[in-house]
Amino acid sequence: MRLAGARCWVNAFPAACLLPGVLACCLLLAPVSGSQGDKEPFYRDCVKECVRANCTGPPLGGFLSAQPRYMTLTAACVPGWTCQDDCRYLCMWITVGLYLAEGYRVPQFHGKWPFTRFLCFEEPVSALASLLNGLACLVMLIRYRSAVPRQSPMYYTCCAFSMVSLNAWFWSMVFHTRDTYLTEKMDYFCASAVILYSVYLCCVRTLGLQRPDLSSCFGVLLILMFASHVSYLTFVNFDYGYNMAANTAIGIINLLWWLAWCYGNRRTLPYWWKCAAVVLLLHGLALLELLDFPPLLWVLDAHAIWHLSTVPVHFLFYSFLIDDSLHLLNTQKRGLKLD
Repeated sequence: MRLAGARCWVNAFPAACLLPGVLACCLLLAPVSGSQGDKEPFYRDCVKECVRANCTGPPLGGFLSAQPRYMTLTAACVPGWTCQDDCRYLCMWITVGLYLAEGYRVPQFHGKWPFTRFLCFEEPVSALASLLNGLACLVMLIRYRSAVPRQSPMYYTCCAFSMVSLNAWFWSMVFHTRDTYLTEKMDYFCASAVILYSVYLCCVRTLGLQRPDLSSCFGVLLILMFASHVSYLTFVNFDYGYNMAANTAIGIINLLWWLAWCYGNRRTLPYWWKCAAVVLLLHGLALLELLDFPPLLWVLDAHAIWHLSTVPVHFLFYSFLIDDSLHLLNTQKRGLKLD
């Protein structure tokens, strides 16, 4: 097969996505920067008093026996809700009430806005949105595999991209269910993996069909970049600004590369507009993150709106992949040069 080198990269990248989990586990007790709310003396005193009164000695047993069963469900994946967590949650809302009563703006706590917990879900709407994105990706992957024969030159590359995406949406759902050091890093790192794999997908589609060795070398380069990125953020310094800048830079490269390909094929491929619409929508919708405001009804913030808005994009994107993969297969069967 002409894409043997590309398939080697396809097999390597999902395994490489396991790297952040191994690295993040090494620093589970890393410090978390504070925010205005958790720096408030009243909040800190409230948490200390609550922990003293409820989380030590016989009162702790009472807390554990009274805790609803659903609050321990997250323990299968990440640490479940503890007595200390409940104290922080209770004192957070007491502090928010005092701020609002005095006419001040809603403060953030531990780097995020206050959210109303639903069952065991810390950010219920964002968790639901991540689940919906994952389900949309899964449904369209099944449709892609039923519509596109394995002989299509892009079949394995597209399927591998779907697996990387599903992994990212899974960790996004886990992170919004229970925010810990591990789940936060897995969410960030696996999101970076999706961006890098999208660049690789673009490379294979635009250059690798004619020069598979080139796409293989490019894939190895991306794996090294991913490993370096994760290692730096895990072992040196988790810099949120650097992480955002790196992902933004790669995202812009991805955007421009796909748009250039769309422009060059606008006269020969009738479905080119689907690809252009997807990349423009994804980058445009990402700007919703800039609308940083306290959550509406204490559950719906800009991040949740962003995740909800990307659900329909999966259907358009996989429609493009199906059309393009079938086009390449027909081109290959006719013995023509792959474009």
